[in-house]
Order: sequence, then C-alpha cells, then structure tokens
Amino acid sequence: MYRNLSILSVLLSAAVIVQAQTQTDTAGVIVYKDARIDQLIRKQMEINEETTRDSRRSMPGYRIQVASSTDRNKVFAAKTKIYQQFPDLKPYVIYQPPNYKLRVGNFRTQAEAEEFEKQLSPLFPSGLYVIRDTIEVTPEKLKEEGQQQ
Repeated sequence: MYRNLSILSVLLSAAVIVQAQTQTDTAGVIVYKDARIDQLIRKQMEINEETTRDSRRSMPGYRIQVASSTDRNKVFAAKTKIYQQFPDLKPYVIYQPPNYKLRVGNFRTQAEAEEFEKQLSPLFPSGLYVIRDTIEVTPEKLKEEGQQQ
C-alpha cells in the first residue's frame, strides 16, 4: 500500500513539473528599450577600458640581474654602486633563501636590457644576466609608447 502510494505521489509531482514547464515555454517576455541605451553601454565600456588601462602598473618585461649572493652586505654594496652611477635606474633586492639578488631596470624588450647591460659591464665584470620578470610601468610611459607606435 505504501509502495503504491509513493509511486503515485512521484508520478503526480512529475506531471505537475511537466505542466509547469510547458506553460512557461509558451509565455514570452517582450522588452522595449530606447536605442540610446546601447550607446550608453558602449560609452561606459570605453570609459571602463580607459580607466583600467591607466591603472595597470605591471607587465611582462626584462631586468638585469647584477648580483646574487648569500652575503646581504655584498648585494647592498652593489645596490649603492648602482644608485651612485645610475640614479635613474631602479634597483630591486629580492630575497630567495638563502640568496639575495639584485635586479635593476624595467625594460620592455630583451634588446633594451642587453643594450643597457653593456653599460653595466664595466662596473660588474661578471655575473650580469638578462632576466625575464614582471616590470613596473607608469601609465604616462604607456601612453607615450602607444602614441609612438
């Protein structure tokens, strides 16, 4: 008896679901909108693209690894030397246990990094490597380069 009752309740609930689905399939929604809404959406997308492009501060690029040592003082001495000789060049000290690494520059291409590596080689005769890294870029620099291309 309970078995027959449970089968009957399952069949009735399935019938109700099928009936509800067929009713919603035939009903439709008609949306009327002003054509200017599409223009506003396009304009907002352009604004969003412009503002996010300006806020991007990093991108793939290259740096020159000047020093790598377990002695922190050697790496910071090299950093001081970089500051003295090239004040515009930004140095980055990275600690990857047990080594301290000094990387300099924010170069967009490998050719730029290799060109600058030639200027650094008299100061650091051994151990200069061009490394692929995430570099910092100012929005002004991106705009200038975008206008030149």
